Amino acid sequence: MPRAKGPLAGVRVLDLTRVLAGPFCAMLLGDMGAEVVKIEEPGKGDDTRSWPPFVGGEATYFMSVNRSKKSVTLNLKAPEGRRIMATLVRKSDVLLENFRPGTMAKLGLGYGALAKLNPKLVYCSISGFGESGPEAHRAGYDLIVQGESGLMDITGFADGPPVKVGTSIADLVAGMSAAHGVTLALLARAKTRRGQKVEIAMLDALAALLTYQAGIYFGTGQRPTRRGNAHPSIVPYEVFKAADAYLTLGVANNSLWTKCCAALERPALAHDPRFDTVAKRVLNRDTLIALLNEILGARTAEEWIKRFEAAGIPAGRIKTVAEVCESEHLKARGMLVTLPHPKATRLTVMGVPIRLHGTPGGAAAPPPLLGQHTEEVLRSLVGLTRAEIAGLREKGVL
Repeated sequence: MPRAKGPLAGVRVLDLTRVLAGPFCAMLLGDMGAEVVKIEEPGKGDDTRSWPPFVGGEATYFMSVNRSKKSVTLNLKAPEGRRIMATLVRKSDVLLENFRPGTMAKLGLGYGALAKLNPKLVYCSISGFGESGPEAHRAGYDLIVQGESGLMDITGFADGPPVKVGTSIADLVAGMSAAHGVTLALLARAKTRRGQKVEIAMLDALAALLTYQAGIYFGTGQRPTRRGNAHPSIVPYEVFKAADAYLTLGVANNSLWTKCCAALERPALAHDPRFDTVAKRVLNRDTLIALLNEILGARTAEEWIKRFEAAGIPAGRIKTVAEVCESEHLKARGMLVTLPHPKATRLTVMGVPIRLHGTPGGAAAPPPLLGQHTEEVLRSLVGLTRAEIAGLREKGVL
């Protein structure tokens, strides 16, 4: 598999994760040059390999978060599988796992045991509710964590039910936090020459995103509530209906408000005593929003966006996922990447959002087929012969 010449080149990662948070973390590390060896259950692999829809027999979900990796099948419940894992641990820098707390220890693969094999190992555990606290035993799925984090309580309209975010935000933020934590631990290891455990809880990661919403509660005791598209501290800063489509408009200070009123051909609004400060616009939100919807409904979204852009006012049209996936701007930014794939032919994926101009990363290789690199890795890193590998396959270890 081609190696990306990124800042993590030379770092070997054992990825024992599945579904989304862990695989997303591992992919981010692989995109930045790490050699990622994904350990999968023989005959089954990552759960998401069986989730529809499929292209060329391969799951689009799996392929979206598993590029830049090698796939090795290994039965960790078999003694031979654990011995192979021990060898791989000695030759690796990072181990990622997202089993329920306690599972890896029962397999003899907990941090304490593996740190004895390799004191320089960075061992990252991702779980739903963490390894401490009264709810540590709970299974963590994205939907459950979105609800328990308070995020769903503030998502949706005031007169409607709580709503989940349109993507698996708890998993993805936990994966990003894990990649951040692993990178910090590698940086610390360069100074201390010792590895350490990195622990990520999805609940922690999502609760941290509450930021100013939590700040409102801590500071005032008032409970933030669902506001639809409205911002609690800025007006106008939400979705409006133009003549033909929805658009977004963000006016975060008085200077922008004055420019906005001019672009709307309503310059007097800037000096209206109901709307002439940020605080007054928040106080009189309902009146102002109704007025703006009336004004904006007279022209197309494209006309308004051109006016706002000319005036230096942040605005945009709400686009479909399909439009984003065909975006000329994202194509120019290198964010839409096409990779060759043995079954899905030409696979398009979202690229790497972090731009390092001196040591760039990138999507190094397409997502692997199940067990595609088993023999390669076991021969090169573990030192097994073809005959020994064949014997382990017959026993169900691989």
